[in-house]
Amino acid sequence: MHPVLWSYGSFRLPTYGLLLAVGLGLGIWTASRLGRRKGMDSGRLLDFSTWMIIAGLLGAKVLMIVSNGDYYFRNPGQIFSWGTLQAGGTFYGGFFAALFFAVYYIRMNQMPMGKTLDVFAPALALGHAVGRLGCFAAGCDYGKPTQSFLGVIYSNPVSHDLVGVPLGLRLHPTQLYESAGNLVIFLGLLLAHRGKTRDGSIFLWYLLSYGALRFTVEMFRGDPGRGSYFGGLLTLPQLMSIAAAMTAIIFMVYSRRRNAEAVSRSAA
Repeated sequence: MHPVLWSYGSFRLPTYGLLLAVGLGLGIWTASRLGRRKGMDSGRLLDFSTWMIIAGLLGAKVLMIVSNGDYYFRNPGQIFSWGTLQAGGTFYGGFFAALFFAVYYIRMNQMPMGKTLDVFAPALALGHAVGRLGCFAAGCDYGKPTQSFLGVIYSNPVSHDLVGVPLGLRLHPTQLYESAGNLVIFLGLLLAHRGKTRDGSIFLWYLLSYGALRFTVEMFRGDPGRGSYFGGLLTLPQLMSIAAAMTAIIFMVYSRRRNAEAVSRSAA
């Protein structure tokens, strides 16, 4: 693959970093367009996006360090190293940190909670889809060995040195699996925005669909540092995927019951 897109002297432009920036930019653009269609203020959405990105990046780094606690306990200086700074971190750490901040920001600025979260749901899926292409180029988040025709073989020593991906082995391209899945989710949520939905329902569908996607992709992941629970049956991202999906289902059921009760009262 191509972990370094371009280099000149000592300067190197990492492919992952560039695609991550592109994914964030596309996500902000998507949220702004959807927000304008719903009559929301573009300037406030841009400010909101900037703060969410900061919270997400910090959260992703924190969960990455916690997930690899043994390594960082033995090497505490690596917490503030250039390698840790360059690493993208753990998605769920960034997602939940950004979500908690989003709830705080929305309430403080008296924005519509459900409508705002709905606007950012497709943006998250699109940005994540592009970001995973960066992971694929760098070699991080790689899959288990496979004999499938879908398998890819990494041969660039830079990728091995940066993220530890095995060289010369055919591996599941889990980054592409997740990128493709996120793209399907993005298109589905975009179509949902064209229909009549209850505020917040699109975000809940994002939680449910991404939780199912990530749980499945984890079965093919081969990189270390994701945690192992119940005798190796589940990883930390799988546990978080279950929590996300169950939360979405609970809120969906609760919302439908409230809507049904409201209809009954109005009919009476």
